[in-house]
Amino acid sequence: MTPYETFVQETLDTLRLTLPLGGVPPLPRPTLAPEAPKVLLFSPHPDDEVIVGGLALRLLRQSGLHVLNVAVTQGSDKARQSGRWQEASDCCNHLGWGLIQTRPGGLEGINVKSRIGQPERWAASVARIAEILTEQQPKIIFFPHELDLNSSHVGTHYLVTDALAQLGPAFSCHTVETEFWAAMSQPNLMVEVGPQDLADLLTALSFHVGEVSRNPYHQRLPAWMIDNVRRGAELVGAQGGAAPSFPFATLYRLRRWRHGQFEAVLEKGRFLLQNENPAALFA
Repeated sequence: MTPYETFVQETLDTLRLTLPLGGVPPLPRPTLAPEAPKVLLFSPHPDDEVIVGGLALRLLRQSGLHVLNVAVTQGSDKARQSGRWQEASDCCNHLGWGLIQTRPGGLEGINVKSRIGQPERWAASVARIAEILTEQQPKIIFFPHELDLNSSHVGTHYLVTDALAQLGPAFSCHTVETEFWAAMSQPNLMVEVGPQDLADLLTALSFHVGEVSRNPYHQRLPAWMIDNVRRGAELVGAQGGAAPSFPFATLYRLRRWRHGQFEAVLEKGRFLLQNENPAALFA
């Protein structure tokens, strides 16, 4: 066999491993100051919080910020909604994140079609997100970018931006847009995810037992993060530039919401290395 045949076979062997799902004790939690700033992760579905959560985990561990997952929906399958809520609770508890429920069963109709065709229903959902933002006063929020393909992801983007607009010019925070189903064409931040953080994220993702049992995407997440480094080297860095030496990363678009609109905060793309405190991005 050539070295490349061996490489492919070893990759296949890794994907065929049978890994436990959930059932792992919570990780040690850092001591956080009661007045520490808050980070809100607006997750279209239970499991999205941890898939894109590399930077959020680092903000907890390295910067001492309170991280709370806002479960925008609990999926469209009503028979699974309570189970998915429990899985999200177990996942967040494992990582040391808080969890906010939008309403029992989660919001419904979070998509562009409802935004256009059901204005009263949409307005009620926007009001609930605005209420959460007002109550929590986050320093940083995470939500999907506007072209993230999945209808609930795109819907969550507009849900959050409509809520921000509703709060008026007095409200401000940093915004971190995420990608999963469709890549951003212009990310401006690549965040290294260290091996231990990645292992902890995968463990937390495995608590979403009902989802990863039908599709073991938790075991494919490292490959996605490897490909993020390939893309980020040229999209966040410079075309034709050398790729960074770290193997795993997540891509984001960092901006700030201020005076009722988005503002740029980075003059050019930025790589955040594992040994850097991410709080410096949000000064």
